[in-house]
Amino acid sequence: MNRPATGPGGTTDAARAALAAARAARADELDRWLAGLLEAGRGPRRDASFEGVALLAVGSHARRELTPGGDLDLVLLHGGLPDIAAVADRVWYPIWDAGLRLDHSVRTVDEARTVARADAKAALGLLSARPIAGDRALAAELRAAVLADWRADAGRRLAELADICRERWRSQGELAFLLEPDLKEARGGLRDVQAMEAVAASWVASAPGVRVRAARDLLLDVRHALHEVTGRAADRLVLQEHDPVARALGFRDADALMRALAEAARTITYAGDHLWRRVERFCASRRGGGAPRPPRDPGGAAGAAGRGTGGAAGRRGAERRPVGDGAVEQDGEVVLARGADFGDPALVLRVAAAAAQAGLPLAPATVDRLAERAALPPAPWPAEARDALVALLGAGASAIGVWEALDQAGLIVRLIPDWERVRNRPQRDPFHRFTVDRHLVQAAAEAAALTREVARPDLLLVGALLHDIGKGGPGDHSVVGAAAARDLGARMGFADGDVRVLETLVRHHLLLPDTATRRDIDDPATVRVVTKALAEVPGREREVLELLSALTVADAKATGPSAWSAWKARQVAELCRRTAAALSGGTPPPVPVLGPETLALARHDGGAVRITGARVTIAAPDRPGLLWRAAGVLALHRLAVRSARTVSSPSAASHDTAVLDFTAVPEYGSPPDPAALEADLRRMLAGRLDVAGRLERRARSMRVRPGITVPPPRVDIVHDASSTATVVEVRAHDRPGLLWRIGQALGECGLLVRAAQVDTLGAEAVDVFYVVDAEGRPLTDPELLTSVRRYVLTALR
Repeated sequence: MNRPATGPGGTTDAARAALAAARAARADELDRWLAGLLEAGRGPRRDASFEGVALLAVGSHARRELTPGGDLDLVLLHGGLPDIAAVADRVWYPIWDAGLRLDHSVRTVDEARTVARADAKAALGLLSARPIAGDRALAAELRAAVLADWRADAGRRLAELADICRERWRSQGELAFLLEPDLKEARGGLRDVQAMEAVAASWVASAPGVRVRAARDLLLDVRHALHEVTGRAADRLVLQEHDPVARALGFRDADALMRALAEAARTITYAGDHLWRRVERFCASRRGGGAPRPPRDPGGAAGAAGRGTGGAAGRRGAERRPVGDGAVEQDGEVVLARGADFGDPALVLRVAAAAAQAGLPLAPATVDRLAERAALPPAPWPAEARDALVALLGAGASAIGVWEALDQAGLIVRLIPDWERVRNRPQRDPFHRFTVDRHLVQAAAEAAALTREVARPDLLLVGALLHDIGKGGPGDHSVVGAAAARDLGARMGFADGDVRVLETLVRHHLLLPDTATRRDIDDPATVRVVTKALAEVPGREREVLELLSALTVADAKATGPSAWSAWKARQVAELCRRTAAALSGGTPPPVPVLGPETLALARHDGGAVRITGARVTIAAPDRPGLLWRAAGVLALHRLAVRSARTVSSPSAASHDTAVLDFTAVPEYGSPPDPAALEADLRRMLAGRLDVAGRLERRARSMRVRPGITVPPPRVDIVHDASSTATVVEVRAHDRPGLLWRIGQALGECGLLVRAAQVDTLGAEAVDVFYVVDAEGRPLTDPELLTSVRRYVLTALR
């Protein structure tokens, strides 16, 4: 075949069309030649005994996808012909004489059926077998028998096929992220599409959709060009062949080729992930036997979109359980709740965060609906959208699949326009194991395990997501990325000071590892280099240092096993220790102070409750346990506390007045009735509501399912932060009733909460409590402080 034009007038479409036409022409030519061989092999006799012979193509030629270096795979099928061996010789020998590689077999229908029952790979070939010449009825009989057996024993055969695929993935890796991928065997390669077609043949799922078929065609064209460039059968695209293959296909350069390959492989992998989840559910439900029924809509909406298979078949009647506001679990996936508000600019990210936090995938149909109908946050983002992004990233490894679902639907580049520059961008070095965009998501997932180490987990997670965003443009990626991070931080609605922190994190994300490993730490000038960079955000140097320290670890672990070592970890930790010592010290969180309007709620006759939207304010005589009992009432009404401020202030009465100011949002669904909430709060203030008992009953009635794996909670005693109280800082994964549990633990330790500053950043709670003993004094006994810390940790675990 002549090479496609690749000069100034050549295009990728033209080059690929030429390859596809060449494969089709070759298939037709081979079919005519092989049919002639079978006819000649039958000799001069034309009696009825020769009617029971058929020549079948198996494998790539059966699919009309045979590339120049591909093997012929043929089956000579017969109905018990005595001299079939002579017929076979007269067919096989001319093929060998022509220099073609041949995989062949001679079988009766019963023999072929028996082999297919015992060998999954043989079954896969026969499922797609195509008759070339001879007795068509005999070929149809075999195909019907193999299909019937495949469907009748689908539970066992599909589980076996899944094991084969997993083993292949383990040995070959993921095509999208390999610099020298195997186009057939790697995950996301041609073998995966063939496996998907085999699953579709079992009726457990629909056939691959349009996007998956387009991705397969690209991989096939690359393989075809690789065979022509190398002049041999090769499935691994090695580095030295990137440029010639790119030219043969009309791509601008090798990077453009690799980005297209990554896109195709990720499309196949994403659809495959959904398919294998469906297979897993099917196998679990059919262990007692039975065959599947045809899909209601094979190749329908879900298949046509290319985002998985199966559609809604099998979902009707499935139990629906809320997992977040606007999101419910159904059949092991997260779907939209009935009545979801598509005009809500935080809906996409909130549903994605709910799925990631629950450790569940987003249903492909749900992703499609969100992409088609849901509003996206305007710039600057509302706080709800920003918090949802942080909660999504904070889910760690569970966020990666959810992020990929949004990316496949085109939602990520709409949310973060700069993402397009790094999407599927290869990294041509031996250290990075992922493309740039996947590396960024992986870094955020690694950072999720370090959120207990920093005061601002939201800035750590978003900084990790953006730290290499500059690799999509010319120049130093740290400098380019810092400018992009500044714009994106403002777009996401972060405060000006936080935007400065994000910009600094991205500009200096290599500062600590480069300085620690390339400079003399004992030289005072080394520490001065770091402190000078930290001074770019005045007043927040220590905060930026701890964020850079955590980001360094997350970046290295996301890069690959060779990028982080015990020696490098020690060097970075020592540099951070010396830098922290050189800084003048940070400012501890201030005791919260509430305004006069809030304090004016205090009444002489008991207490006051005011509910305005998501804000709940309570003023009442101070008493032990007031904070955590009020938080418990909010939890009873399915309200998640996003922030809380509490302060005791002298009132006109002879006792102190405590003012509690909560921001609370529904865990899911509509907000509770304000009148009912206020009534319960007043009953709590009057001592007529058993908060603990009702919470315990609610907890027993809830069905608990495993969620994501989160870092353990952290409880610190912050010394020298206050002269009048002991400061207890708690960092933990947010969950219903968290503030209740912390407050109850402090109360059972005999402590009074003088003031509190409670914040939920995404899915992470950062809570600071100013506590005193029964006599109103701070705690000084080290053993007592250790006991308090241990007691709170036990309550959280």
